[in-house]
Amino acid sequence: MTKPARFLSLDVFRGLTVCLMIVVNTMGPGAKAYTQLVHAPWFGFTAADAVFPSFLFAVGCSMAFAFSRAIPLGEFAAKVLRRGALIFLLGFLMYWFPFVHKVDGHWVGNPLSETRVLGVLQRIAICYVLAAFAVRWLSPRWIVVLSAVLLLGYWAILMAFGDPAAPLSKLGNAGTHLDLLLIGQNHLYRKDGGFDPEGLLGALPATVNVLAGYLAARVLKENVGDRKAVIRMALAGVVLIAAALAWNPAFPIAKKLWTGSFVLLTVGIDLIVLAGLTVLLEGKSPNPATRFFQVFGLNPLVIYLFSELFVVVLNMIEVAPGMGVYGWIGIHVFQALTPGALGSLLCAIAYMLVCWLLGYVMDRRGIVVKL
Repeated sequence: MTKPARFLSLDVFRGLTVCLMIVVNTMGPGAKAYTQLVHAPWFGFTAADAVFPSFLFAVGCSMAFAFSRAIPLGEFAAKVLRRGALIFLLGFLMYWFPFVHKVDGHWVGNPLSETRVLGVLQRIAICYVLAAFAVRWLSPRWIVVLSAVLLLGYWAILMAFGDPAAPLSKLGNAGTHLDLLLIGQNHLYRKDGGFDPEGLLGALPATVNVLAGYLAARVLKENVGDRKAVIRMALAGVVLIAAALAWNPAFPIAKKLWTGSFVLLTVGIDLIVLAGLTVLLEGKSPNPATRFFQVFGLNPLVIYLFSELFVVVLNMIEVAPGMGVYGWIGIHVFQALTPGALGSLLCAIAYMLVCWLLGYVMDRRGIVVKL
């Protein structure tokens, strides 16, 4: 069997999303970060808001190659459900980590009864499973129809079952009601007034980002070297952005609520970026810049997990009263050298490079972790 061709543009796109996720999630302490590198409080859009949906888009791109070989339904279902369960479990363990905390100078266990159940990896897992079965059974045309149904259906659910006075508010939306009913407050995100940005209901529109990535990668696979197909992809991105802006007054762009207009906007951006990378990179040999991002793309989940866990470990090591290693470095090194938002950004970039080094070592040793 011929091994599917690799697309440098897709490798770089995937690596770029991981790189940006780490930077956005680990902005250095001691100063307020640049506005565009912080998620919008509710309605609105910043550059940081584009990162997670782009990762979901990249997951969909990978599906176009991973599912290119027909296998029996039972084997397919077992593979998909196993991978989804492992990713979900890793996400849960990530939030339970470091499993202990200090109380009056003594270490005590973190109770499972107060551990967050949902989160970034958990949403990836749910969307991956839903999208995988969709691409197994549906043609591209029906995938587009399903995507429209998911976005419009999600909008209808929010308007029909949210608080009549504020159906799109943080605590009044139908998604929050569902999370409180099925999961409970103790297992939800604690830093946003009781609202969980990776709630169950929001996985429905987020699945569309995965499906869009799958369709985009299929276009590239089936139209190798066809510049017109790439132009059509970019034009589709422009149309989706225009549609998002047109929908915005009725269904505002909001990353935390993962509104339909937000999905159209982020998919549109991803299509334009991927089309641009295809024009710039396909047919050319990798260079040091592309290799940098390819390192992230080879082991994206491992590097992301490491980035989330290692910063926790660093902050557990106290070098001053109430201050961990990462906090100390951010304040006494980066803020001392470049005070303000730039110092915060440089601290995050330095940490991202540490994570890249892990990926580089894994790459040099031929280690690729596949769940």
